[in-house]
Amino acid sequence: MAVNLLAPADLLPVAGVSLGVASAAIKKPGRDDLLVMRFAPGTVAGGVFTQNAFAAAPVHLCRTRLASGAGRLRALLINSGNANAATGDGGAEDAATLTHALAAQLGCESAQVWPFSTGVIGVRLPVARMRDALPRALAAADPGHWAAAATAIMTTDTVPKGLSRRVETTRGPVTVTGIAKGVGMIYPNMATLLAVVATDAPMDADAVQALTREAADRSFNCVTVDSDTSTNDSFVIAATGAVGGAPFAEGSADALAVREAIFEVCETLAQAIARDGEGATRFVTIDVACARSRDEARQVAMSIANSPLVKTALFAGDANWGRLVMAIGKAGVEGLDPAGVDLRLDDVALLAGGQPHPDYTEAAGTAVLAQAAYTITVSLGRGDASIRCWTCDFSYDYVKINAEYRT
Repeated sequence: MAVNLLAPADLLPVAGVSLGVASAAIKKPGRDDLLVMRFAPGTVAGGVFTQNAFAAAPVHLCRTRLASGAGRLRALLINSGNANAATGDGGAEDAATLTHALAAQLGCESAQVWPFSTGVIGVRLPVARMRDALPRALAAADPGHWAAAATAIMTTDTVPKGLSRRVETTRGPVTVTGIAKGVGMIYPNMATLLAVVATDAPMDADAVQALTREAADRSFNCVTVDSDTSTNDSFVIAATGAVGGAPFAEGSADALAVREAIFEVCETLAQAIARDGEGATRFVTIDVACARSRDEARQVAMSIANSPLVKTALFAGDANWGRLVMAIGKAGVEGLDPAGVDLRLDDVALLAGGQPHPDYTEAAGTAVLAQAAYTITVSLGRGDASIRCWTCDFSYDYVKINAEYRT
């Protein structure tokens, strides 16, 4: 059960975007598992993708089309139930075939259609069934179908994930809406899971690509469930420019307002992924401060967040803070002096200057870990860089979900 996470209530339409879902019986019959997102002419997009060496066929195709098409985007074709990864030349042909078919129905270039896939690795896509489902998805397309889209891309997720924000600008309101999926095989590297954020703000292609990288670094690259980087991680920001006019001037109040709205949407979606981590019973924020660099801070945060010993203690509510100390120490921070390290659970001090805090009690630590959500704070005492990351515990259900994933 997801930790303090509800399905999104009000996902706002974005001018220039419509969404349609259909069932192609990709893994299981009777559920919508294919999504088409249509974008108005003139839409530009940026994308970041997994660094896994076994990157899926749709990832390779998206990278190529992003690089060659100057960020122009007319549609995303997304399926759940099948990752189209480790499928060789045939998988690449399948991805190309389906995007060609959608492009023909939309009357656009194939290079302007980008595919995303998620699900089981090593199995070819059911191309015929998916191609037959495309007209149904297009016929169902509507600007208000964000919630249906968030549900259609789910795999082992228990709750659809989405968020909208609207900001006022000198040209009127600008909307930002995003959806994401993913609760297992989550340790993003340059991107994450499947996530799409759309806005009607005007942007140029270079700006939206830079923003996509920065947003990923601040959000999706700061979440982990189980330390495994997927073959299919993909994150796209699309800007339709429907509010009109030239791109907002860099550094202007309008540009900054849109930027912060996008960051908020991405960070909230990243947190939702950890809250819905497979079998999760705890949502944990990890703050690492006083590091020499942001990368160093991330190194420590992820050492804690990815430790099976830490994660099982979190599930048990066991205030065995020695596991936290172990994870900090094994992170590989060169020259780390334990005498500079402070450690807290919420407001409960565990270590001060590398020594057990004199006021700490087991009862106080246990009380924090009994909560559904809390924060682990580490100060390294060696700089002014910091980072905030999010994770969850490991429960019995995590093993069960993944042991039965294909059955």
